[in-house]
Amino acid sequence: MRNESLRAGMTVDGFRLDEVIHRGSMAVLWSVTAEGAPEPLVMKVPRLRDFDDPAAIVGFEVEAMILPTLSGPHVPRFVRAGDLSLQPYIVMERIPGVSLRSRLDRVPLPYDEVASIGAHVATALHDLHGQRVIHLDVKPSNVMLRDDGEAVLIDYGLSRHDRLPDLLAEEFHLPIGTGPYISPEQVRQIRNDPRSDLFALGVVLYLLSTGERPFGNPTTVHGLRRRLYRDPRPPRALDPKYPDWLQEVVLKCLEVDPRDRYGTAAQLAFGLQHPEQIALTARSRRRSRDGLGAVARRYLRTLGTEPDRRQSAEGQLARAPILVAAIDLTQRSEALNDAMRAAAQDLVGAAPGARLACLTVLKTSRLGMDVHVDEEGRNLHLRRLVELQHWARPLRRPPDLITYHVLEAPDAGSAIVEFASSNNADQILVGSRGSSTLRRYLGSVSSQVVAQAGCTVTVVKARPQADD
Repeated sequence: MRNESLRAGMTVDGFRLDEVIHRGSMAVLWSVTAEGAPEPLVMKVPRLRDFDDPAAIVGFEVEAMILPTLSGPHVPRFVRAGDLSLQPYIVMERIPGVSLRSRLDRVPLPYDEVASIGAHVATALHDLHGQRVIHLDVKPSNVMLRDDGEAVLIDYGLSRHDRLPDLLAEEFHLPIGTGPYISPEQVRQIRNDPRSDLFALGVVLYLLSTGERPFGNPTTVHGLRRRLYRDPRPPRALDPKYPDWLQEVVLKCLEVDPRDRYGTAAQLAFGLQHPEQIALTARSRRRSRDGLGAVARRYLRTLGTEPDRRQSAEGQLARAPILVAAIDLTQRSEALNDAMRAAAQDLVGAAPGARLACLTVLKTSRLGMDVHVDEEGRNLHLRRLVELQHWARPLRRPPDLITYHVLEAPDAGSAIVEFASSNNADQILVGSRGSSTLRRYLGSVSSQVVAQAGCTVTVVKARPQADD
């Protein structure tokens, strides 16, 4: 049976074809139903045209190989794949919601909406990279937004799995990707760096916030190669009121060298969720492109460098984790403070690209009025923020890799766990003041964090003081 002969009402391997919901150049999407299916389904049928389109064939093989390995809320649930020699298809969950492409009708979008969309897509990418997969075709039509704003990544025909064969790299020797969004390293046929997805997301953010594509819509290899040395117009050149923090984020994503971008998608999501914490550099103030000299140097550098072909999604995530150091500033224990700093220093020393989020919890009452100033009339929130920065100063972290957060909550343990969860933290450092009868009876903050956190938790204790 050939895909061109498929008609509504037909049944393929137990799936009834209801209606065509999209016809693309590479595939046709059908709405399908199956007996006992708990959710709406979609069948993706590649357009093979007498099997003479190698890109469609290989892309189908890649997606059929990768999609069954994925799980979670940010990918469609895989159901079944059909045999390529008989009737090729992939049946998957039909995502409720809208394509991000639908938002292009009203670009430029409000900046806070752009940041929210970007954070959701970056969170989805981080989840995907954690499953050892690099998408390599991030663009508005490949992002679905659920009703609650959560992003779902679709179409894995160009993707790469760390531990599966890269069929596209084996069979094609030209840049593989979508012209406006393809990263510089993909132009150079390098497909093993998860930061390629951050470049593509940077293009999406630029488009959503300015209404223009930073590199146009090139259709030739020569046009694609321009992004190896020609930087885009800064958004503030298009709109002088463009926020400096958003320009910092977008231009950092669009850096030619992946090492100059965010270390992980989680770090990008973190920045978009905390714009007031973004460390501004010269990027944020630029209003024009680089001069001819900078472009020439960048061009010559691309000729003399060899990209790292040993890169992987798994390896990059390990090099750039998000670490949370939860500091109790109400306990004046220099020994515990020193132990927490030493533990934090050990972690960032092992992963120089780590982002360290230093936080403390300003406890509020569950009932009644809270006092927001101390005995001397100083603002408690600001005082805690200054104390937190003082605690972290000896760590000497680069400004773009450290942030400070004063949380206000009645339950310190829950606040720490929620912060770590919503910011994709990889590890929490929390201090323990030792044991006491009261803490054993009521439970300590550190034990609560250990019990509830979804990531690694390291409990730090002060070394006992030697007797005089």
